[in-house]
Amino acid sequence: MIMGKRIIQRARGKGGPPYKSPSHRFPGKISYNFTKADVIDIVHDPCRDAPLAKIMSDKGEKLIVAAEGLKVGDVIDKEGNPTSGNIMTLNKIPKGTFVFGLETRPGSGPKLCLSAGTKAFIVSNDDTKAVIQMPSKQFKTFNPKCHATVGVPAGGGMREKPFVKAGQNFYKNRARNKLWPRTSGVKMNAVDHPFGGRTKPGTPKTISRNAPPGAKVGSIAARRSGKRKK
Repeated sequence: MIMGKRIIQRARGKGGPPYKSPSHRFPGKISYNFTKADVIDIVHDPCRDAPLAKIMSDKGEKLIVAAEGLKVGDVIDKEGNPTSGNIMTLNKIPKGTFVFGLETRPGSGPKLCLSAGTKAFIVSNDDTKAVIQMPSKQFKTFNPKCHATVGVPAGGGMREKPFVKAGQNFYKNRARNKLWPRTSGVKMNAVDHPFGGRTKPGTPKTISRNAPPGAKVGSIAARRSGKRKK
């Protein structure tokens, strides 16, 4: 009889309490479902790097990711000027402007470039399409009716601050229910992980697409592996 625990991938997939996202700790969902709003507060969200702006709109209280320089008392008007923190459709934002909180389709709400300090760049836009350079330097085409926030998400310098000690990293991950610290598979016993045991490494990382859940770890159905030659 083989003893041992389920591997982490299977335990997470089951959705038990150690791996559930603690949604009751989060302020709420962010939304662009309004026309005009006033910023009434800047709040912290444990699940995000960037702070959120609480706004009072024509459709009640909403939350958006705060842009650098946004403050209490500012007005957000979708029909206004492309100033930092304002939300507009891509075809109304000038070329060469930094944006974040991009919609993937009109009305989807902010989906892309929401982390603190990340930003996209408007390369070209017209009434048929908008070409955006993403933080990865890739170019993506969007519907010009998609909304985005002008500027850069606030809190961009936070990642430059070191944790200094493990306890700070522990509380950061605990707030988001992240599994930390993570134990490497090759450090486990053979009974606990396919990579574990004295004879490992020595087993290929590539695994069949049809492998059972307990063995499906590593490079699944990889066409190739190893360092690519220049």
